[in-house]
Amino acid sequence: MARRITRQGQVFLTLVFFIGGIVAIIGLLIAFFALSSADTGYGTSSAFTAQSAATAGVEDALLELNRNAQFPQNSTMSNPYTVSTGSATATVTVTQGLPSAGQATIVSVSTFLGHTKKIQVVVSEDPNTGQINVVSWNQIQ
Repeated sequence: MARRITRQGQVFLTLVFFIGGIVAIIGLLIAFFALSSADTGYGTSSAFTAQSAATAGVEDALLELNRNAQFPQNSTMSNPYTVSTGSATATVTVTQGLPSAGQATIVSVSTFLGHTKKIQVVVSEDPNTGQINVVSWNQIQ
């Protein structure tokens, strides 16, 4: 009878180790997926911040061109210049006469935590009204 109890204990101990191993593997898988999901969300947030800053740079250049059609000439601002948007900045370059006369090209680049976004916008000015019209708006990077 003593032997029978010992075998039941051995079987029970083996079963406990087996179930414990399965629970540990499931716990590790849950932790791995939780960390992967958090990292993906963080990367998406950083990319969105860079995109927002680059867009803000383009919008600022559009405002400057609306005020002064010859911007950056006849302006106290340097070219390129930076636009700060809280935690991110964008470097903005405005080139007059590119791709053709009467047009200007705006390039805004922002990098935030390793995520770089680059937007290129071509605008034209109506010679009669002075109105600035967006010809194209492309995200390059």
